[in-house]
Amino acid sequence: MTLPPLPGSTDPLVLEITHAAVELHLAQRSRELDRTPAFPRAEYRELGRRRLLGLHTPIARGGRGVDLPGVGRALFHLGRVSGTAFAKLTLQPEFSSVLAEHGTPELVERFYRPMVRGELLVANQVTEPGAGSDAGALAMTARREGDSYRLDGSKSEAAFAVDADAAIVYARTGPAGSGAPGVSAFLVPQDLEGISRSMVGDLGERWMRRGRVEYGSVLVPVGHRIGEEGAAFGYLQAELVRERALLAAIYLGVARASWEETVAHVGERTAFGRPLSSQEAVGFPLVEDWARLDAAWEFVDRTLHRLARGEPVSAEASMSKWLATETALSAIDHAIQFHGGAGYSQALPHEQRWRDVRSGGIAHGTHEIMHLVAARSLWSKGR
Repeated sequence: MTLPPLPGSTDPLVLEITHAAVELHLAQRSRELDRTPAFPRAEYRELGRRRLLGLHTPIARGGRGVDLPGVGRALFHLGRVSGTAFAKLTLQPEFSSVLAEHGTPELVERFYRPMVRGELLVANQVTEPGAGSDAGALAMTARREGDSYRLDGSKSEAAFAVDADAAIVYARTGPAGSGAPGVSAFLVPQDLEGISRSMVGDLGERWMRRGRVEYGSVLVPVGHRIGEEGAAFGYLQAELVRERALLAAIYLGVARASWEETVAHVGERTAFGRPLSSQEAVGFPLVEDWARLDAAWEFVDRTLHRLARGEPVSAEASMSKWLATETALSAIDHAIQFHGGAGYSQALPHEQRWRDVRSGGIAHGTHEIMHLVAARSLWSKGR
């Protein structure tokens, strides 16, 4: 069996991060966390100690300062050897870059740097029960009262709902109907009076323990506002572009693992007197998956290189996440199918990989929103 080459397999960072995944048994832990959901504090701290959190975070803020294409290659390989859980956990500081880039020096020192060290978990809370992907429809309010803001409202489908030490909370500071420009961001410790948290069960990525967070007249100091009042949606948009392209790399790495395992399996398994690989109904879908996975990676990698050069790639990043998710789900579904009954069972990792990658069609912008972003860009003036 001769498999096609992997992207950046000899990069020093790739070798370092995959070695850490093996040494820390991250693939096994990912399976355990699916069965018994919990936030992996010990592994989080160890990844921080090894400086494997915040790979793209500038060195001045405690990160590694790796360029985006390099981070994409590292995440592809980490997803391949351990699944989505720890690849996404490695990205947590990038998911909170709004804090790093627009928070006060005091907030960065107190919350962001400890997160990069794996000592503190900072979550993001945008989605609300009645708003979904429409940030302009947020109903949660933050009213200025002297040296504080009073937060009232609910956040739903929040990752780390019951585990986060603090959260970046998006709330409306402008008048009702003012749209996204009226949204501000706040760093809110999750042990403040008036906050209640609950968890919901999920199809996949259960370790995130998503849920609902209620804010009932919660007082937050003015110094905990991140950036300018009413400007948070603009900050978030820049963060989302990077997130979407990097998440795409993770999903393709996870799918590559299932594809490789399936190629090996069908080459060894016989049915009706012939290897499964010689039967067109099996072999042809797998070679198509090979082409699609490689093509999707080229699209994602090109997007990351353009993003690193400062080019506007919001549309490309959106379609990277869509393309990677759909390509990965198809390849993993073939892995389930061609492993037969065992593929459908929890004895093999394919069913969990499918459930975990399925979040890519919803989180950080639904497929529908990704298409809308791309379409607006394609038919906008000046493109």
